[in-house]
Amino acid sequence: MKTIVPREIIDAKIIKNFLVEITFDNLQKREVDLRAFLGKGVFKSLLKQRNFRQMKLDAELGTICWPNGADIAPDRLYSAS
Repeated sequence: MKTIVPREIIDAKIIKNFLVEITFDNLQKREVDLRAFLGKGVFKSLLKQRNFRQMKLDAELGTICWPNGADIAPDRLYSAS
């Protein structure tokens, strides 16, 4: 049985449009296109670049988030990269 180790994000920066470079707690840097996560519910407003660019790292949660309350589980981002 494969053991899944939960990941946390320790750094994140927007490269362009919806492409984000994420550094995980295992020091792996990965690029993730977040368009697949956007468009529904609380994520809908993030399709506007001015809203998307408000992305911040929440060290307590260990993931990226936005002022509207949206966040994405770091394990999902790790798997998507």
